[in-house]
Amino acid sequence: MKKKYTQLIKAEAQRLGFLSCGVSKADFLEEEAPKLEQWLSNGFHGEMKYMENHFDKRLDPRLLVDGAKSIISLSYNYYPEKEQRNDSYKISKYAYGQDYHQVIKAKLKELSSFIQDTIGEVNGRAFVDSAPVMERAWAKKSGIGWVGKHSLTLQKQQGSFFFLAELIVDLDLEYDTPSTDHCGTCTQCIDACPTDAILPNNTVDGSKCISYFTIELKDHIPPHYKDKFNDWMFGCDICQDVCPWNRFSVPHNQPLFTPNEKLLTMSKREWEEVSEAVFGKLFKKSAVKRTKFSGLKRNITFLKD
Repeated sequence: MKKKYTQLIKAEAQRLGFLSCGVSKADFLEEEAPKLEQWLSNGFHGEMKYMENHFDKRLDPRLLVDGAKSIISLSYNYYPEKEQRNDSYKISKYAYGQDYHQVIKAKLKELSSFIQDTIGEVNGRAFVDSAPVMERAWAKKSGIGWVGKHSLTLQKQQGSFFFLAELIVDLDLEYDTPSTDHCGTCTQCIDACPTDAILPNNTVDGSKCISYFTIELKDHIPPHYKDKFNDWMFGCDICQDVCPWNRFSVPHNQPLFTPNEKLLTMSKREWEEVSEAVFGKLFKKSAVKRTKFSGLKRNITFLKD
């Protein structure tokens, strides 16, 4: 039955529009424990103090779901058909459309309902970058992709412009073979990072990342990073844009991720003069609201001055 159930779940995931679906055993992430501990002790999480919480739960999914047996890892494409004009302030492609948390959570609920209706009473929880789940480690174990030198998940045929999500369930399934690394000697992401945030051993110093500064950091951006942001006002895609594997990226077909046309055409001057009302209209259901109007204005002022 394990094989049959796994095939049913993967077929439904594909029907729901997921890029890929892999399964791994819900077990303690032994090899990740020392890495996470070292990353935190180095202070690479900056002011993201929440990363220090729930250390055990991050490593053991059975503490998140009683009797957990399988992790269903999924990826969902967000690569856009059109991008912002080159001579403007930029936001990460993942934030062009509606907030991915809501869009993908709805898809996961559909998949979860399918499992209940088709297989029977299955206990589980859905996660979309919103709980102490080490999604990249599970994606690797589930065969979805490997962790690149920029610490993001990479797939041979799709690159890295996709979201990760998980269903942790108390159902025995057929497990996939973990992915192997295919970055080789390439260092393009490391060489291109203007703030030197990408370190050896597939590690990123989050406290130096442009995404951290423009989204997570609530204080003033350190002045010595002046002129290193390459006009990124929310997030940063530099390490992905230069990655050779992303030549295989194809545009998504999710209407909810389609950006407001104005977002793509606004000039620097328009961004500098943007009002709170326009901000609210442009980013009504967007992940950009996380930084708030005041945060975006702070970022733009930092880029402009």
